[in-house]
Amino acid sequence: MRRYARTLVAFALATSVVAGTTGWVSGDAQQALTGPPPGSAQWRADRVLGAELPDPERATPAEVAVFFARLSTGERQLLLVRHPSVVGNLDGVPLELRYRANSLALAAEDDPRYRSLAAPGRQILAFDPRGRGQVAEVFGDLRAARRVSVVVPGSDNDAGTFDREVAAHGAPPGMARTLHTAAGPGTAVVAWVGYTTPVGVGIDAATGGLAEAGAGRLTRFTEGLTADGLPEPAVFCHSYGSVVCGIAARRLPATDLVVLGSPGMRADDAAGLRTKARVWAAKDPTDWIDNVPNVRFAGLGHGTDPTDPAFGARRVPANEARGHAGYFAPGTDSLRAFAAIARGTTTPEGAGTPTGTRAPADAPVLEGVVR
Repeated sequence: MRRYARTLVAFALATSVVAGTTGWVSGDAQQALTGPPPGSAQWRADRVLGAELPDPERATPAEVAVFFARLSTGERQLLLVRHPSVVGNLDGVPLELRYRANSLALAAEDDPRYRSLAAPGRQILAFDPRGRGQVAEVFGDLRAARRVSVVVPGSDNDAGTFDREVAAHGAPPGMARTLHTAAGPGTAVVAWVGYTTPVGVGIDAATGGLAEAGAGRLTRFTEGLTADGLPEPAVFCHSYGSVVCGIAARRLPATDLVVLGSPGMRADDAAGLRTKARVWAAKDPTDWIDNVPNVRFAGLGHGTDPTDPAFGARRVPANEARGHAGYFAPGTDSLRAFAAIARGTTTPEGAGTPTGTRAPADAPVLEGVVR
């Protein structure tokens, strides 16, 4: 009966949009930022090293990594100074160069929305001021980390709102910071706002256009991490970010996909994601996302609830979380489970433990696991 009611709601929603709720559509519609980093035209034309530089749009992260590995320290520094926006955002460039390049780009940026990002000590792995702005920040020692995680947020996130004053665990840097603190030594976490997110809960949030564009950017970003010699990450996907992760899943180099407060992943079940990563799902009992119809009709909606047993994801306990943004709150069962996944110590009911070995002492058994 509940599934039938949700189908009717989705049908009514689709009908109202098609019938002409143009003010709602145009008010929330966002133009996805795609393509190579800012300054790419000047980079392509530069022959300072006596040859063409790798095309930021066509070169793979692996090819970029090989190119930079062959450069001398002086040549790397020359490109960094001449093209900070490209070096800072080009996936496959060594992370140490990207930190320095983005520091230079932020120092030259006069938009007050980005002033806090230029504070000393911040590890900005990507910064693009175009449009609403995109940014990625690292918490922990990424180069030395044995385990890496990436947090992919949902709607209403961009470089301008990145440092907004909300609950310490609710915004992308807060999620990443609390996860890193809980996961402990040997881990690093990236707060990745590297795609154009929906604004509010309008048509963009109900459709997959922005997620399609974001999926390509997320895939390239994670490929850049592995091309730089870093471990494949666990990817934590919140709200609309889980739609991005669902579309990217089959190409995404990741050990784990963890979705929380998800409206759906554009797949009928975990097998439909076609990923080698372990798939986890969390939804707390007070999350308003539970009122969103888990159907797809006329291009609206994102499909099956990943916490539905029929989906086939491993269930993460979230009874102590509150609301749509409470999953990373300190002291909650969801954060404890996320930290174990980030450390790579989860062995739900013995799964993932090699035959003849014992699970680590801190490996939790996650309740409600769906095999």
